[in-house]
Amino acid sequence: MKKLILLMMSAVLALSFAGSASAATKVKSYTKKNGTQVQSHNRSNKDKSFKNNWSTKGNTNPYTGKKGTKTHK
Repeated sequence: MKKLILLMMSAVLALSFAGSASAATKVKSYTKKNGTQVQSHNRSNKDKSFKNNWSTKGNTNPYTGKKGTKTHK
């Protein structure tokens, strides 16, 4: 019985990490039209979901530790 509970807890823990895993894209440094330099950085992969962006409230940027503040309108 203890093994079953441990197995179930391990599965839940593994799934929680899989759900919070961040798919990232490296963005190279570039210069904007107005001359502003933007340093290279990581961003979450593009998709159609607003909720899984690092800047969304409830999420945290895994690279900076900064918590998201944006809410969906």
